[in-house]
Amino acid sequence: MIEELDFETYLNISNNSLRIYVLNKKNMSNLYYKEFNFINDEKDLDMDIVSKFLENNIFEIEKLIGNFIKNINIIIENKKIFSLNLGIKKKNYETKIDKKILEITLTEAKDLLKENYQEYRVMHMIVNNFIINGSNYPKLIDNLECDNLCLDLKFILVPNKLAFEIEKVLENYQIKITRYLNERYLKNFFRESGLELPQMAYKIHTGHNENEVTLAQKNTKKLGFFERFFQLFS
Repeated sequence: MIEELDFETYLNISNNSLRIYVLNKKNMSNLYYKEFNFINDEKDLDMDIVSKFLENNIFEIEKLIGNFIKNINIIIENKKIFSLNLGIKKKNYETKIDKKILEITLTEAKDLLKENYQEYRVMHMIVNNFIINGSNYPKLIDNLECDNLCLDLKFILVPNKLAFEIEKVLENYQIKITRYLNERYLKNFFRESGLELPQMAYKIHTGHNENEVTLAQKNTKKLGFFERFFQLFS
């Protein structure tokens, strides 16, 4: 039996293909991989195809690992996914930038997005640029004196309706979604790296992009909005 903590399961969904991976986290190799390609002339993905694909693979995976799949990560590419850039400015009343001012600024940006895009959920929240006292910084520098903090943010959003449809299919197998990841973002970030898609996803999920903010799960207890601040203060 393979312990649950030793592997991650990824379901890759696009309009014309489905792929499922079980990644061994110890050696970053695939324990299981299946792919199904199909012709889809419709704008929306047929969830019956997704359900049938899962039916053909979930039992095989659980037999292989000797354990039930309880959680899965969704890597998705779909025309309804879109990116949005947002700039936000905050006056800093302290001498230097600290975690508190960064948290306040990021939370305000997240709330502003949520207010204006209620039919979407955030897959990725990334700081493209820090503008501190008028100067640009691709990364945050510790102990930098700052009067005004501006963040150039990028959000990648998935429609709630699409996410709900995927979740309903997975409920039939008692599987919950850990996180949604955007396939295009992964491939662009790891361009020419030679990594396979589940390896890319695992690295992003575990903080490889220092400028990405990881959102806490809804059922996370005793944590604020963010699980961590992209290793900026580690």
